[in-house]
Amino acid sequence: MKTFESFLAPQLKAFIAYRKSLGYATEPTRSRLMIFDNYLKEQKTTSQRLSTAFFLQMRADLKMEPSSVNSVMYDTCYFFRYLVRMNLYATNPIEDLPPLPEYTFIPFIFSPAQIDQLLDSTVGRIRQHEKYFLKEFAEYLAIAMMARCGMRISEPLRLDKKHYRRDEKTLYIKRTKFKKDRLIPIPKALAQQIDNYLSVRRALLEKDKNSYLLVGWQKNKLLDSKVRGVFNHVVEKIGLDQPRRIVADTIFARPTPHSLRHSFAVNTLKRAMSRGISPQNALPVLAVYMGHKKYKHTIKYLKMLDAEHRNTFNDFFT
Repeated sequence: MKTFESFLAPQLKAFIAYRKSLGYATEPTRSRLMIFDNYLKEQKTTSQRLSTAFFLQMRADLKMEPSSVNSVMYDTCYFFRYLVRMNLYATNPIEDLPPLPEYTFIPFIFSPAQIDQLLDSTVGRIRQHEKYFLKEFAEYLAIAMMARCGMRISEPLRLDKKHYRRDEKTLYIKRTKFKKDRLIPIPKALAQQIDNYLSVRRALLEKDKNSYLLVGWQKNKLLDSKVRGVFNHVVEKIGLDQPRRIVADTIFARPTPHSLRHSFAVNTLKRAMSRGISPQNALPVLAVYMGHKKYKHTIKYLKMLDAEHRNTFNDFFT
């Protein structure tokens, strides 16, 4: 792991340790502060030069998208608040800097038919050999949970076997992004597939001491990188892969595993509307199901383009 090397390295290390002691994750804050640290080194900066003008120039010099620049500046500002509290600096030179205007972000949205195609192709890649079957079945289930339940990629990978409640056909999801647990019902078809997977697992693993619901290679935890690799392979195979594009001030995202979560939300709202249910009435239920801490995170799905409109808009600029 790279270490801080600028004249502020001791303070940066202390700040990360302080954050960790409070129970915060050290990433991505550490990576963003590493960008600040590298800039200090490149500019051969001393403490006397750390003025508001310096940070304005730093912001202009960062060759990143506005949202990424804002994130770096936000964490650097938070670091200087810490220095002020520790009486190491009298004032925070970044405190009054406004954020840069950010691009409009349009995620890739899979249509229901494309979701079916994706899952069918993922099932089709499962090899019947005992050496591969259980791991590849687990990889499929992780993708299916994201697609059918709107889960983040980390959530199916952290599930314990006890978190699947067979009789209720529910999943208990702990330690989510917002430190919020939730219990969600799952589709019957998905529950049946989980039951089948567990039956096969019991048959193949005589001494199964792995507490995780989904097991990976050599009976270990299923890895994020493996699931992403499967997803990317299948998306390319079925012809849905496309590069990330920036048109004017709009980002058209490429398909990623998180696109399945976006797609679940958008398609759920569309189904509600097709049944004559107001999306405003569906939003509170969807917010609880997806584990959103703030209602604004769910409201944004009302503004997202569906798959057909997004592709039409994207093709217009091709």
